[in-house]
Amino acid sequence: MAASHQMYKLVTILILFLSFTLTSLAENAELASVSQCRSGPQASFCHNSKESKKLKIIAIASIFVASVIGVSLPLVTRKVKALGPDRDFFVVVKALASGVILATGYMHVLPDSFADLNSFCLPRNPWRKFPFTTFIAMISALLTLMVDSYAMSWQKKKRMLKPQEHVVAETLENGSKELEEEDGIRVADDAKPQLIRYQVVAQVLELGIVVHSVVIGLALGASDNKCTIKSLIAALCFHQLFEGMGLGGCILQAQYGGKMSSTMVFFFSVTTPLGIALGMLLQTVYSPTSPTALIVVGVLNACSAGLLNYMALVDLLGADFLGPKLQGNMKLQSFAYVAVFLGAGGMSVMAKWA
Repeated sequence: MAASHQMYKLVTILILFLSFTLTSLAENAELASVSQCRSGPQASFCHNSKESKKLKIIAIASIFVASVIGVSLPLVTRKVKALGPDRDFFVVVKALASGVILATGYMHVLPDSFADLNSFCLPRNPWRKFPFTTFIAMISALLTLMVDSYAMSWQKKKRMLKPQEHVVAETLENGSKELEEEDGIRVADDAKPQLIRYQVVAQVLELGIVVHSVVIGLALGASDNKCTIKSLIAALCFHQLFEGMGLGGCILQAQYGGKMSSTMVFFFSVTTPLGIALGMLLQTVYSPTSPTALIVVGVLNACSAGLLNYMALVDLLGADFLGPKLQGNMKLQSFAYVAVFLGAGGMSVMAKWA
């Protein structure tokens, strides 16, 4: 009995000792992280301001070129009959790009937001007491749905209130002409909502991409870690190329005029390079580990993630795979699914470096 009592005391003391030790280790780790947040990154072989500046200049040029090629490719090749938006090849390429956009939201933007808003550089309460990233992403997706829905409703209402531009023929000779004209109007009315939807999709998608591009560009520009920058250049060029193809396909389907298309191409192409340049200018005053920077960047990434995930699943993949073209062609649908998984898989692998 006495031996059992002694054993019980020893086990209790051991448990208390282990609990105290683990708690102390956790507190020390958090204090070390906070100390590192205040002091900034430690000097190492990879931290070289002179070398990183050269790499950033290379990044600005290469990412800009990749962005221009990606977003312009669908617009330039539209004159080639085999690559038109009504062709099977365009559908497969768009599915590939949509997979890239989906993976960007889930594999790149969302984890970055988790890392920022759960950082030890922020107070434990409230940032690690509540899943802010998923909450903000959810709200962002719902707000995107609202924008999508209200924009379509407003356009439909505007079209219904528009006065009739065609006069009904009064003579019997013009009866057939009147019928043909009415048929033409009906076809145009059926096509108009789809065109409006394409236009809304293109604009909202560009908004989400631009927000993320500014954030990633700013982070790259403010870093002096040449090892990280080297891997980011290749990853971001791949990212901008295929994400640009997805956006370019949406711009093409929206049938914008030359001025609007050029404006959207311009903003997509220059956003990341401008973000890098801004980060380089703010490098002396901008600290990626400061609480303000972590909160702002984390919230923006969460908003962008919700938007991109909604757009990729609902407006791009959902609209295409549940649409008449792919539903009526199982072979094409299978090729499109392969393209989606290739795009999402390739972009997921890139998450190792970017």
